[in-house]
Amino acid sequence: MAEVTVSQFAEVLKVPVDKLITQLDEAGIKVSGADDVISDEAKMELLTHLRRAHGRQEDTAAPRKITLKRKAQQEIKVASVQGRARTVSVEVRAKKTYLNRTVLEEEQRQRQEEIDRQRQSEDAVRLEAEREEAERRDADRLERERLEQEANQKAEEEARVLAAEESARQNETRDRERAERERTEAKHHESEPARAPHAPKARVTEKTDAGKGPATKYGRKELHVAGDASARFKKRQQAGRHRRTVHVSMDTRHGFELPTAPVKREVQIPETITVGELANRMAVKANEVIKTMMKMGVMATINQPIDQDTAQLVVEEFGHTVIRLKENALEDQLLADADDATALPRAPVVTIMGHVDHGKTSLLDHIRRAKVAAGEAGGITQHIGAYQVETAKGQITFIDTPGHAAFTSMRARGAHVTDIVVLVVAADDGVMPQTIEAIEHARAANVPIVVAVNKIDKPEADLERVRNDLGKQNVIPEDWGGDTMFVPVSARTGAGIDQLLESILLQAEVLDLKAPTEGLAAGVVLESSIEKGRGPVATVLVKRGTLKAGDPVIAGQEFGRVRALFDATGKQVQSAGPSMPVAVLGLSDAPNAGDDLLVVDSERKAREVALYRQGKYRDVRLAGATKKVEDVFSQMGEESSGVVAVIVKADVQGSAEALRDALGKLSTDEVSVKVISSGVGGITESDVTLANASKARIIGFNVRADSAARSAMKDGGVDVRYYSVIYEAIDDVKLAMTGLLKPEIKEQIVGLATVREVFRSSKFGTVAGCLVSEGFIKRGNPVRVLRDNVVIHQGELDSLRRFKDDAGEVRAGTECGIGVRNYNDIRVGDQIECFSRVEIARSM
Repeated sequence: MAEVTVSQFAEVLKVPVDKLITQLDEAGIKVSGADDVISDEAKMELLTHLRRAHGRQEDTAAPRKITLKRKAQQEIKVASVQGRARTVSVEVRAKKTYLNRTVLEEEQRQRQEEIDRQRQSEDAVRLEAEREEAERRDADRLERERLEQEANQKAEEEARVLAAEESARQNETRDRERAERERTEAKHHESEPARAPHAPKARVTEKTDAGKGPATKYGRKELHVAGDASARFKKRQQAGRHRRTVHVSMDTRHGFELPTAPVKREVQIPETITVGELANRMAVKANEVIKTMMKMGVMATINQPIDQDTAQLVVEEFGHTVIRLKENALEDQLLADADDATALPRAPVVTIMGHVDHGKTSLLDHIRRAKVAAGEAGGITQHIGAYQVETAKGQITFIDTPGHAAFTSMRARGAHVTDIVVLVVAADDGVMPQTIEAIEHARAANVPIVVAVNKIDKPEADLERVRNDLGKQNVIPEDWGGDTMFVPVSARTGAGIDQLLESILLQAEVLDLKAPTEGLAAGVVLESSIEKGRGPVATVLVKRGTLKAGDPVIAGQEFGRVRALFDATGKQVQSAGPSMPVAVLGLSDAPNAGDDLLVVDSERKAREVALYRQGKYRDVRLAGATKKVEDVFSQMGEESSGVVAVIVKADVQGSAEALRDALGKLSTDEVSVKVISSGVGGITESDVTLANASKARIIGFNVRADSAARSAMKDGGVDVRYYSVIYEAIDDVKLAMTGLLKPEIKEQIVGLATVREVFRSSKFGTVAGCLVSEGFIKRGNPVRVLRDNVVIHQGELDSLRRFKDDAGEVRAGTECGIGVRNYNDIRVGDQIECFSRVEIARSM
């Protein structure tokens, strides 16, 4: 066996490393750690030691416990049922277990040792903590002493400097006084008369004059200390005392003082803000803000959002300065940064618009050499398709929009992101409602129009009719002096396609289309969906910059990082430049069609802006949910009328939007369509639960329900309809609305009788003897009494008799007696009109 380390040998033996090291030490094998190498001789020595130790333990160790089992047999007599006694053998078993006291004592001793070791370890830890605490206190004390010593040294140095300055001033004062005194004495000596005979006395006087004191009996003056010398001594003592005592000056004023004037702050206000957040930004209490708003006539709670204008009034009431924040500040900054980049020529973005079934997709299909129209349900386009094609003179980006009336918003979106609009008009059909709508969208977006007159290969094609119809819409051809190019084409044969592409490129050259390719990219979301296995997918048309994989982006209320890019053919690409449509993966959810997509510096900034937009949308929705008195009355009117509640789930965002808008336009005064919810993706269990709670039907547009939703539909009985063509869904909802319409009640005259005689009866009241002139009079039908062709009473038949017998019906030309209930003023010559009410079903 090869040599191994202690840790490897312990792993082979499946014992802890510490235990193996202890056993090696008992066997006389010295190791210092788990990484030491064990030889084969050491292993054999360890094995011999363990065998010897086990043998001693088996020989000397006493058993831990002894169990004794005893049996005893007895015979007892049992009385039987017949009264005779019967002997039964009974075996009594006893089992007793005796524990070895020494073993128990040994276990108790080991437990006590373990407790002692734990206590010792705890004491060691406590002592170590106390030692660390003492060291920390000593360090703090030394640091404090050092700081005090430095402060003392600094104070002594300041005192020394002050003493030197004071000594210099005193010396200067003393010198000035001495000079003044000498000048005074010199003047005094000059004024005294000279005394020659007493010259020695004069010398003594000169000697003693220096003392400047009164003469003594010994012929000298008293010597006493001058005032300046004593002052010098006192100053020296004071200086010494200053050196010995250190005075540290401290400012006794606290750092927080009551401001003498109110604090003016700059308060930033977003478009929506809660009352509590506004109070925090102004550094005032929330109840003060609520009190101020109540004085202004606005009732709000601490967590209620208020708009920007109201918040500005509140801030100005408190005397602060308002800074209004705009939500699109980040976008404005990005636009400003993008304007500095160099603009380069780009491919034109062309939107194909027109009436449904005029050949828009077939025309684009011929250009792309692919069958696209055949893949659309019902042969109509229900999605915005974006494609980029290569021509001999450059690239062109085409956007195909639906022509159905329900896709108005999608056509408007296509017109706003395009450079040129190709208006497709069928030569055999002429201008239709969606054609006029496409012209209006193009004019609203200020986009030039190129008219493609399709289906010229048909025998009933009439180009002049198309020109005249478009001329009425102020779309004048160039042949007539206008500025709109007309190109006759045929999507089936391909005639005129090249001329159409040349016209598009010529119009693009006139527009001189440019966009920067550097810097942060920006685009617009044409369509979005949620695909299984790929998550949220957004079809984006890049407007400027270069969109790359890995860029942090924000689109409306959604954010994320670009995980992958796919072009119109489904091929994955790493980047996309201006005018290029791509499918973007990596967003947090499917954005709304028409949202702007922007690349930001960091994903954190994208998250902040997206969350801010989500909060603002939520606040706006909550603010809109507040009911007013008018809303209450309108809701009461809705409850009195019929309501068709629906939940819309579609494959893409644009289809859900178009279906929601189309259903909303079906509402009338009597029956309304209420879209409870609309979204993208398959039908889930939560959708079924919502439909069950709101008594709504689910419309699945190119989507299906999952297994959980199908089981929930069976349990709840929710009506789910699947559609692939939008007008089929609209027609079915119309049928449901028709069922809720109240039937129309029509009155139909069935007979007319003329009164010939009037009879009075105490039993039946007034009875009119009549002759039925038209139709028939039937019991149970309502009647009217006419006098001079004017209705004077409307009621019911009380009795109808033929002679003395009751009759159910009396035909024309027959006499009968008629009694009108609760009416006795019948005269000869009156007419009794019998009619019936018929309910007629109504339709939308």
